[in-house]
Amino acid sequence: MMKKVLFVWGGWEGHEPKACTDLFALHLGQLGYDVIVSDSLDSYLDADLMASLDLIVQCYTMSQITPEQEHGLLETIKAGTGFAGWHGGMIDAFRNSTEYQFMVGAQWVAHPGNIIDYTVQITKPLDPIVAGLADFAMHSEQYLMHIDPSLEVLAATTFTAEHCAWIDGLVMPVAWKKRWGQGKVFACALGHVRQDFDVPEALAITLRGMQWATR
Repeated sequence: MMKKVLFVWGGWEGHEPKACTDLFALHLGQLGYDVIVSDSLDSYLDADLMASLDLIVQCYTMSQITPEQEHGLLETIKAGTGFAGWHGGMIDAFRNSTEYQFMVGAQWVAHPGNIIDYTVQITKPLDPIVAGLADFAMHSEQYLMHIDPSLEVLAATTFTAEHCAWIDGLVMPVAWKKRWGQGKVFACALGHVRQDFDVPEALAITLRGMQWATR
C-alpha cells in the first residue's frame, strides 16, 4: 500500500524551506510515496487529512504554532504517524512551544562561528539510517542545542575552542531518533540551506531517517 506523506513548509526564508522541501518531496515521490505539500500550519487542523498520513515532514523555521495546531500535530504523531525534518525547519521551530520541543527532543540555541568547517561523526554505525557511512565534512552552521538526554543519537559533532573557548570538546548530536507515543520521530541538524544536501551523507541520512519514521 502506498505510504502518504505531508510536507509542511514556511517561516524564515533564509533556510530555503521551499527548495529543501521540493528536494525531499521529489525523492519520496520517486520512492513511491503519495506526496502532499502545504505551506500552512492549518493542515494540522484537518483531522481527516492527519488521520490518513503515514509521515509528516516539516520545514517551518521559528514562527508560532497555535495551541490547536500543536495539538493536532502532536496527537497525530502520538497515534502512530511518523514525524521527520532537518535543521531550523524542525529544530528551531516554535520557540515558545515547549510541548513541541519535548516531541522533537531538542531546541536550537546557537551556531558559534556561523558558517564554518566541521566534521560529523557517525556514532551508531550499525543503525540502518547511517549504515555504510563514514565520518564526513560539512561547511555550514554547527548547531548547539538544548537536548533531551534520552535521544538515540546516530551522528554527532565535536565543538572546538575556536569560536567559544568554554565549549571546547563539547559533543553535540547531529542526527537522532526517538518515540512520541506510538509515533517515530527523526531529526537531523544538517541542512541550513538546500546546498547542504549536495553532501551525499547529509542527504542520505535525512532521507533514510524519513523512511525509518514512516508508519
